[in-house]
Amino acid sequence: MADSQAGSGGPVSGVLEHLSGRQVLITGTTGFLGKVVLEKLIRTVPDIGGIYLLIRGNKTQKNARSRFLDEVASSSVFDRLRHDDNDALESFFETRIHCITGEVTEPRFGLDAAAFRELAGNLDAFINSAASVNFREELDKALQINTLCLQNIADLAGYNRHMAVIQVSTCYVNGKNAGQVTESVIKPAGESIPRSEDGCYQIDELVHRLQDRIAEVRASYSGSMLEQKLVDLGIREANHYGWSDTYTFTKWLGEQLLMKALAGRSLTIVRPSIIESALEEPVPGWIEGVKVADAIILAYAREKVFLFPCRRSGIIDVIPADLVTNSIILSLAEALSVPDRQRIYQCCSGSSNPLSLGQFVDHVMAEAKKHYDDYQQLFYRQPSRPFITVNRRVFDVMVGGLRLSLSLADRALRLTGRKRKLKMLKNLDTTRSLATIFGFYTAPDYIFRNDGLLALASRMGERDRLLFPVDARQIDWAFYLRKIHLNGLNRYALGEGKLYRRGSARACKKAA
Repeated sequence: MADSQAGSGGPVSGVLEHLSGRQVLITGTTGFLGKVVLEKLIRTVPDIGGIYLLIRGNKTQKNARSRFLDEVASSSVFDRLRHDDNDALESFFETRIHCITGEVTEPRFGLDAAAFRELAGNLDAFINSAASVNFREELDKALQINTLCLQNIADLAGYNRHMAVIQVSTCYVNGKNAGQVTESVIKPAGESIPRSEDGCYQIDELVHRLQDRIAEVRASYSGSMLEQKLVDLGIREANHYGWSDTYTFTKWLGEQLLMKALAGRSLTIVRPSIIESALEEPVPGWIEGVKVADAIILAYAREKVFLFPCRRSGIIDVIPADLVTNSIILSLAEALSVPDRQRIYQCCSGSSNPLSLGQFVDHVMAEAKKHYDDYQQLFYRQPSRPFITVNRRVFDVMVGGLRLSLSLADRALRLTGRKRKLKMLKNLDTTRSLATIFGFYTAPDYIFRNDGLLALASRMGERDRLLFPVDARQIDWAFYLRKIHLNGLNRYALGEGKLYRRGSARACKKAA
């Protein structure tokens, strides 16, 4: 575990001083980013007072502690700490991890009034990384998880005005705005929404309207048709107001809710771009699950996709999970040391170390061609076809024509008694599904900036820049993609007994 000194007489870490003795609650630790945040705090902030984890029970693990032990404490994210000092790690889990069985979407998190008030009094800070990252979630679910439940966090802060709130959002609240995207409140690119004098947008009427529309759909449909209609409603409403999907729309609404509810209080919104495997910590390549870019990599590796709509010159903004974690921790230290302010930081790479989509594709294909046998869980064999990128109009024409021909052939074969769908038709449908979900992200006309985050890192001092680096200029994209990230996918996301069993369109609904 880290020391607050660089050595005898070395520079002091301001971050470690500000976090010493503090009590911090984290949500979302059963997910990818939440685990990385928890591991980093345990490893580098040995003097932290305690960490509270809000975890809901499930069918197999009824309470937070048992689910923590089953899903979080057992994770390979802690292998480095186990290797260094397993006894110290187990002691930390036992004495300074406080598990609370609760649900972030329930009023008072499902706690009684006294327990809720007591929890507020115990805390110095709240890091919210819980979210639905399904791009095509039913609108009612996305609205509840990404927007409305944030009122519960504001209510908790109402019992403790000194509590700092760190809200993990996404750079893609930018929606369909083009150009340079700064660390500021985002204006909707579509239908106008009233704006308050304090800068945030007035969303109450809009939320009520969305809830009315949801109720209308619920009254008209049921079962799987209801689910699909709620997905369609979410996409339609998101598009109307200037977003590509339900996830980014409801995350933007959540930002507005918190800014209004915590006016004059300590609130920091941290917006990561596309979160991918760790650059260095806890180990290079550590990742859990299939993220945005990985969905297309996997489909290519399984030879399900060889054609995709993409603007090769566009910037794909990828950021390793450890740089995002460091941004959260720096923001936390600042919020505790200089309270009662609202701040927005973006953790991204596009403005300082841009990676084009063409470069991304070329690095992956080159590694697959030369070293596919180094990634046996990822590549079953060397891909037989190149990954071809075309503009959206050409893609739609090509895929539409191919699908018509293949559908006719499939129909004819089924008349002869064949029951299985043509493999080429299945692969084409996978391609269309991926393009529908991720097409917006592969034709970017925006650049995310993080001047404020880099200035924060500079203010924190030399020691903290070493302990908590956030600058994407340290990334060598060729090495990261070809040697770190693909290895991480192979070892952590697909290895360790895991199998890639989900259909590509479903597997790729998650983003970070």
